[in-house]
Amino acid sequence: MKQSGFFDVEEGLARLSGLGDQLEAFSRAVDFEAFRPNLDKALAYSEGSKGGRPPFDPVLMFKILVIQTLNNLCDERTEYLINDRLSFMRFLGLALSDRAPDARTVWLFRERLTQACAIERLFDRFDATLRNAGYLPMSGQILDATLVAAPKQRNTNGEKSDLRAGRIPEGWQDRPAKLSHKDRHARWTLKFTKARRHDDGTLPSTDLAIPFFGYKSHISIDRKFRLIRKWKTTDAAASDGARLREGLLDKTNTAASVWADTAYRSKANEDFMEKHGFISKVHREKPHLKPMPRHIQRSNAGKSVIRSRVEHVFADQKSQTGLFV
Repeated sequence: MKQSGFFDVEEGLARLSGLGDQLEAFSRAVDFEAFRPNLDKALAYSEGSKGGRPPFDPVLMFKILVIQTLNNLCDERTEYLINDRLSFMRFLGLALSDRAPDARTVWLFRERLTQACAIERLFDRFDATLRNAGYLPMSGQILDATLVAAPKQRNTNGEKSDLRAGRIPEGWQDRPAKLSHKDRHARWTLKFTKARRHDDGTLPSTDLAIPFFGYKSHISIDRKFRLIRKWKTTDAAASDGARLREGLLDKTNTAASVWADTAYRSKANEDFMEKHGFISKVHREKPHLKPMPRHIQRSNAGKSVIRSRVEHVFADQKSQTGLFV
């Protein structure tokens, strides 16, 4: 294999631009330097160096958080993809030979912003900047959720009981190294999937229930640009539908329609949307022990065409970036 040179990289970047690199469009639309004063204030960077490696540029680190948010990435996967993807490098202003922040550095940066109560304000400003550049949430919104795997934990029954009750197990607090490696928020759930056909071609009467450990990513995208406008992360056992009433709907969308699958269909959700001026396009369930009425079948089919857009977003996240924490 021949060694790639400068012109090979330039050619690769040109191809990405031709395919429509969203991050490149954001670089043109957003003046990230305008975030520097707020970042410096939140991080309270000192003027003088006390030795050791200097901190990474805060604007570069904020761009990494933007990448994470847009692609639903964990810190470890982010570190890998920054070193692997030309589009990420270009967005961050990194050359192939540059040292990129590792997962620990990304985590520490986010923690410092979180402690300064600055993350939400920074992303609200970023979203406002996108809107001013023409990326308005338009044509309604689509809700969905997907499971995100986390490394399985090996805990005793007593530790599991404490975690389920929201307590830190005894002895963990005195061992910071152990505590930092324990995921106290992920939970087990069952992931249902279609069983394979029998040899005679018939389908089994029941689906497969597979134990799954991790989180659930809930998102709302706008129908026009397919950008994630609202997001929420819960443990894997949390229900999809209840999140609709917990700030997942974007009230600034230019249209009132909301598309979602049957997991979001409930009287509480329908009443909530009507009260707040949204128009429900949520799928209807099949009546129990009855055939699906033809008019509902046609209605659901029409909704599926639009709702499939959110499936493409999750498919992009899984195939291009990998959903794993």
